[in-house]
Amino acid sequence: MLTSICGINWGDEGKGKMVDLLSEDYDIVCRYQGGNNAGHTVINERGKFILNLLPSGILRENVTNVLGNGMVVDIKHLTEEMGRLKEKGVSITPKNLKISDRAVITMPYHVLLDCLEEERLADKKFGSTRRGIAPVYADKYMKKAFRMGELLHPERLKARIADIVEWKNLTVEGGYHHAPLTVEEVWNYFETYGMPLKEFICDTGLYLNNAEKEGKKIMFEAQLGALRDIDFGIYPYTSSSSTIAAYAPIGAGVPNLKLDKSIGVMKAYSTCVGEGPFTSEYDGEKAEVLRAAGGEYGAATGRPRRVGPFDVVASSYGIRCQGADEVVLTKLDILSVYEEIEVCTAYELDGKIIHDFPFSDALDRCKPVYETVKGWHCDISKCRVKEELPKEALDYIAFIEKACDCNITYVAVGAERDACIKLK
Repeated sequence: MLTSICGINWGDEGKGKMVDLLSEDYDIVCRYQGGNNAGHTVINERGKFILNLLPSGILRENVTNVLGNGMVVDIKHLTEEMGRLKEKGVSITPKNLKISDRAVITMPYHVLLDCLEEERLADKKFGSTRRGIAPVYADKYMKKAFRMGELLHPERLKARIADIVEWKNLTVEGGYHHAPLTVEEVWNYFETYGMPLKEFICDTGLYLNNAEKEGKKIMFEAQLGALRDIDFGIYPYTSSSSTIAAYAPIGAGVPNLKLDKSIGVMKAYSTCVGEGPFTSEYDGEKAEVLRAAGGEYGAATGRPRRVGPFDVVASSYGIRCQGADEVVLTKLDILSVYEEIEVCTAYELDGKIIHDFPFSDALDRCKPVYETVKGWHCDISKCRVKEELPKEALDYIAFIEKACDCNITYVAVGAERDACIKLK
């Protein structure tokens, strides 16, 4: 069984929570793209955890966790993240954590270049998390990146550093007029943060293929959502990798395998971190009420998230992009503050009503078309079975399900692991 847990919208949908919950039935959890530019917040009986690079399955002792070849790995951040979890009693060994030898290393100069470019762009910035993600993926496709497997061959790695530093300084020093990089600082970085990770590095594609042959159940964990995908998202305000479920086997190192199920995750309302078009966005007091109720601040950056009503147009598109067989609706409890709930059911584009998500450049001209449904206006955070939910909450779920033509199988009514209701 190969299952993908993927985001339907702009990210921050609650994927980490669902991986933490559903991984009980899986042997392996694999992250297949992205880096430490987003966070998955998990709350369970062991406490609260914010995971940036490690798969959410790391919190289960019987689950093996994989960082796939499609990822970009900040080795300093990973070392520190592992340390924080170990302090909380989480066991991390080469038995339950495996890092692809083909995963690319995010270097300090990638972070530097990310920051320098955002500052150069000023008010035209992309809203980068400044974690070096775009520069490191650019280097990957220019074949100028370092890969985790090179840490296992230090002499060859040393030989490459001088050429890469010379090439990179054409941009760092020549383009941005910043102090140049040195071979010594790059090598010292590898020695300090890379070499201690050597025992975790392996051919994860081979490992996953063998696991599948043995009948192991594998879960693929995505970072961010469909609307941040490099091809299908709100380009150029996207991430630099493919967040799509169909990419999971490729980014995990098993392109020969096929998914059995794609589970999409979306919030009961809309949120967005960073720049770019966001048609259903609230502003002013309406935004503050929803943001405060949902605690909407980025797990990786702490930035206030942009918020608004559920967007049927964007969500239907995301469901299609992810090929979602079923959908999880999270944070339903947050909408308990409303007596009436707005839903964006269509866009108005140049005087015409549209229901299909348009090309990115047209989104700036789109206006939301709202419908209002009755709220339940009571606390549902203690509900644990479908029958405990008020009729209005069930009606809201049914409205979203019909509008998006999707199959909602779970609803989350709180941040804790057990605050989840199985509907079907």
